[in-house]
Amino acid sequence: MTDTISAEVLSAELLEIEDERSWDARAELARALRIEEDARVLGDQLLIFRARLCQANMRLRSGDIAGAVEHMWRVHEWAVANDARVLMARTHLIWAAIHQNLGDSEQALEHALLSVELLDDESTTHMHIWHRTKLADALWAAGSMEAARLRYAQAEALAVRTGSPALLCLLNNHAYAEYDSGNQQRAEEVANRLLRLSDEQGEPLHPAYLDTVGAIQVGNGRYAEAEATMRLCIEQHEQGRHDDADALPEYLLTLAGAQRGLGAYDRAQQSLDSCRTLCAERDLVDVLVRVHQEQAELHAARGEFAEAFAVHKMFFAAHQNLHSLQREARTRTRQAMFETAEARQEAERFREQARRDPLTGLYNRRHVDESLPVLIESDPPLTVALVDLDHFKQINDSLSHNVGDEVLIEVAGILAAGVADGCPAGYTARLGGEEFLIVLPGISARRAVTLLDGIRRTVRDHDWHRLTRGLPVTVSVGVATCADLPAPTQPTLLSTADSRLYAAKHAGRDRVVSASARGYASAA
Repeated sequence: MTDTISAEVLSAELLEIEDERSWDARAELARALRIEEDARVLGDQLLIFRARLCQANMRLRSGDIAGAVEHMWRVHEWAVANDARVLMARTHLIWAAIHQNLGDSEQALEHALLSVELLDDESTTHMHIWHRTKLADALWAAGSMEAARLRYAQAEALAVRTGSPALLCLLNNHAYAEYDSGNQQRAEEVANRLLRLSDEQGEPLHPAYLDTVGAIQVGNGRYAEAEATMRLCIEQHEQGRHDDADALPEYLLTLAGAQRGLGAYDRAQQSLDSCRTLCAERDLVDVLVRVHQEQAELHAARGEFAEAFAVHKMFFAAHQNLHSLQREARTRTRQAMFETAEARQEAERFREQARRDPLTGLYNRRHVDESLPVLIESDPPLTVALVDLDHFKQINDSLSHNVGDEVLIEVAGILAAGVADGCPAGYTARLGGEEFLIVLPGISARRAVTLLDGIRRTVRDHDWHRLTRGLPVTVSVGVATCADLPAPTQPTLLSTADSRLYAAKHAGRDRVVSASARGYASAA
């Protein structure tokens, strides 16, 4: 290192690795290792651990999951101990990717949620965009495509507003998620936005993005367009800037599918043979399994049903073997993750941090169980309210569960906004189904009831026509305060609120019921 190197220069260089997508993970790993050495000379611990996190990310992208995990524990421990919030957010994002690689969608989603929750004014614009994008990816992988779309939309709006170069990658991920979920029309709409943006920017799409577009075109029966897209993809790949081992075989496999759809069986066979050769040379077991599957499809398309059956048997055996290999790889990585007591403690702590409901983004019951007993002990005037949607089953049955989910998300937003405006120290949680909990510390019972009735009116008066086609959306609210009980506990407080929620339902719904000196007081 020369005397001209400063902490500012190293920080800016690290930011390039952190916030700018590079397709050469090995080169970026070497760069991060060099920056760590320079940071050691400066004695700057934050730079050292930022460089280590970059190394973990590049090891993960290179397929070295165990190597990534080894770095992650130390980085996360230091970030927590030093309250390095931005570093913690980035760390959770990489944990999400690690768990996704291990096939643990639930843990991946928990970490993705935390990576967004930790964002603040010190986080870069790219982080606000990319962390929301990866949360959307995690929601899709967990089977919550409706919730994923909301996060993709948030990220896209911010990327458009700020002119972020991450927009291309974001649209690619969204398009693939729709395609993989079987939503072919939506996938094509997003892919078309991706293509238009590329044209507007005069920026050729990366081959991986073209592969996504090609796969979507195949899925929608646009085989000629897909073949042209995949030939362009392979041509750009062969320019030499993109050298992931499995990239070209993946592109050839998509090309073969397009050619089979066209009825160009000889061209499809040539593409498939080239793909198979590369898989053998590079030991790409997972791609080879899909080569067997495509070969069986090609035989069937030609009317060669005996050959198709024989190859399908090969595909099934290879598929079973691949799953076995993947399980063994995941087991080895998990052993690396939990080989020390410290790692086990950290993993337990991460699990305990999963305090958000994946559909609405509100706190969940775990957070309530952690926080409410403490508030009951420390805040004598504490007020809680159970909020339940009225006739919610009618919305699900008459419209659809997807519409029901969208209603829940919108109601959650109204509740959270009302609490944030009227009692910033409070919070809203989803307990399950259509039931929510509002916790209001530090305000009087009278003020709490006024606030809750205002929230109830906001829900009732909201324009629901777009979602429910005229079906009303209202809530009933049961309120309890610590002052209502001689020795309040979480179970007794929630039980009291529940009985008043029942009274609100029994009295006609769309009302708030709370205690008064004369028994019950209701606002409707």
